Amino acid sequence: MKKTALVPLVTYPEPLSTHCLKAIVDLAGKSALDLHALVLQAEFPKVTNALSRLLLDVPSMIRDAEAQSRANGDVLYSAITKLAADAGVAIDAGARNSLPELVGDAAAEETRYYDLSLVPLPKNGGQGPALAEGLIFGSGRPAVLVPETLGPRSLRRVVVAWDGSRVAARAVNDALALLGEVEQVTVVSVLNEKPLPADDLGDKLVARLAKRGVPARAIAIELEDQPIGLTLQDFAVQDGAGLLVMGAYGHSRLRDFVLGGATKAILEDLRLPVLMSH
Repeated sequence: MKKTALVPLVTYPEPLSTHCLKAIVDLAGKSALDLHALVLQAEFPKVTNALSRLLLDVPSMIRDAEAQSRANGDVLYSAITKLAADAGVAIDAGARNSLPELVGDAAAEETRYYDLSLVPLPKNGGQGPALAEGLIFGSGRPAVLVPETLGPRSLRRVVVAWDGSRVAARAVNDALALLGEVEQVTVVSVLNEKPLPADDLGDKLVARLAKRGVPARAIAIELEDQPIGLTLQDFAVQDGAGLLVMGAYGHSRLRDFVLGGATKAILEDLRLPVLMSH
């Protein structure tokens, strides 16, 4: 049975660039995924204070903002459906109203009905990182972060960031369930970044993957003079991988997540598709 990925389409205050959508559709085609486009429409609390009408006409401003959000959503939906049709990717769509600052929560709730999310991360940032955080930590599903340019690499060559942790194990299992057959899995452990529970972590995972018929090898690398998230991405690119698989570290402080170093670096500088699970 084919799997379906939810694609969140942010419409306000700055709509997602349609340039990002081609990479999403290309990735879906390479991964044999169907798509569900979720148009995230801005909705604001109604203002009843008479003074707001007298001074600023806030109700009219709200109506204009909501109308612009819907118009932006129509443009994004038309663009992604055309791209999907041209690529032979099945797609359907839905819409959800949300306060702009809560789009991550809204998207996470909707993603629970699908197999994963494909999250476009534009180079200019925008709401992309906050949206990705909401999906990674709130949906209960893996999230694949997609840069604006996908590149020609095969998604069947995969690098797994492995430290023996719960979240890393979850990410590996999610990736194998979604990807099907792979050509090569490189299990990479980063030394000198934090204490690891054993010296043979990568070899143990490779042995278990081999029993499942997954071709894999283990490599340990030194932490470079840069954030670990960039070290992992650089290694994956040099290894010819089309996908980096890793656990997402973070803990909640009231409503905000305090991100682990690798997770933060990935969200700030995405260089290839990265599957994250929490």
